[in-house]
Amino acid sequence: MSNGPELALPAVYNIADLRDQVRQWRKDDLRIGFVPTMGALHDGHLALVTQALETCDRVIVSIFVNPTQFAPGEDFDAYPRTLEADATKLADVGAHLVYSPDAGEMYPEGYVTTVHLTGPTHGLESVSRPHFFNGVATVVCKLFNQVQPDLAVFGEKDYQQLMVIRRMVRDLNLPVEIEGGQTVREADGLALSSRNVYLNATERERASRLNVILQEFADALKSGANVADAQHQAQLKAQSAFDSVDYVVARDAESLEALPSGPIERDARVLAAIRVGKTRLIDNRAAPKA
Repeated sequence: MSNGPELALPAVYNIADLRDQVRQWRKDDLRIGFVPTMGALHDGHLALVTQALETCDRVIVSIFVNPTQFAPGEDFDAYPRTLEADATKLADVGAHLVYSPDAGEMYPEGYVTTVHLTGPTHGLESVSRPHFFNGVATVVCKLFNQVQPDLAVFGEKDYQQLMVIRRMVRDLNLPVEIEGGQTVREADGLALSSRNVYLNATERERASRLNVILQEFADALKSGANVADAQHQAQLKAQSAFDSVDYVVARDAESLEALPSGPIERDARVLAAIRVGKTRLIDNRAAPKA
C-alpha cells in the first residue's frame, strides 16, 4: 500500500490505492471520517481527528501542502513538511490512514478546473489573499470526491474557511456532513497554528494579546455594546499591539455579512488577522446574541 517513507500507520499516495482501501471499508459498512490538513500537525489537528473518531469507524487524514492556495511571495516553499512525525502523532490518537498525494496526483498536467464561490468568501481573508478560497474550495472538493467520507471535520480557527466549505457542500449537494472543531489554545490563549513556530520568544509573547483583544471584543458585543464602537476599540488595541493589522471585525456568524450599527441582533463572530514580525496570524471568537 506504500510507495513512500516508512510511517507509523498505513499510508496511501495515489487516488487508486485510496479508493481501494475505502472500497474495502464500505463493504464492511463502516462509517468513514476525514480530516484534511497540510501537515505540520499540532494538538489542534489531533483534536479534529479525535472528534471524527467519536462517530466514525475509520478516520482518514490527508496531508497535502496545496500550492493553489498560496500566492507568490507567501510561504509555500518554507511551509513545514513533517510527514513521518505527523504520522506518529496520528497513530497515537487512533487515526487509521494517511493520504499524502503529491501535486502531480492532485493537479495532473493540463488541469484547468476550479471551484469558485462568492457569498462567504467576500472580504476578510479574500482582501489580502484573493486567490485563497478558490484554492481551498477546489482542493477540498477534489479531496471529498477522492475520499468520499461520511463526515469531515474542520477547525473553527479558520472560521471563514469553515463557512466556505459548508456553503460549497450545500450548494453542490455533496454527500458529506461537515463538523466544526473548537479552537485549541495554548495556556495563554494563543490559538494553535503551524505558523506559530515562526515566532521568536518576544513575538510569541506579543501574539498572545490577540486572543485577549478578541475576547474583550466579543464580551462587549454580548453585553450590548454598539457594534461600530466595539469594533473601533478592538481595532485600536490591535494596532497598538501588533506590527500590522489586516482586519479586526464583527460579522454575522452564519453568512459573514457585515453587521449594522447598534447592539447585535443575531449571533456574531469577531475575527482578526494580524502580523507579529513576519508571521501572519488569524483568530476568532464567538459573540452569541444574549
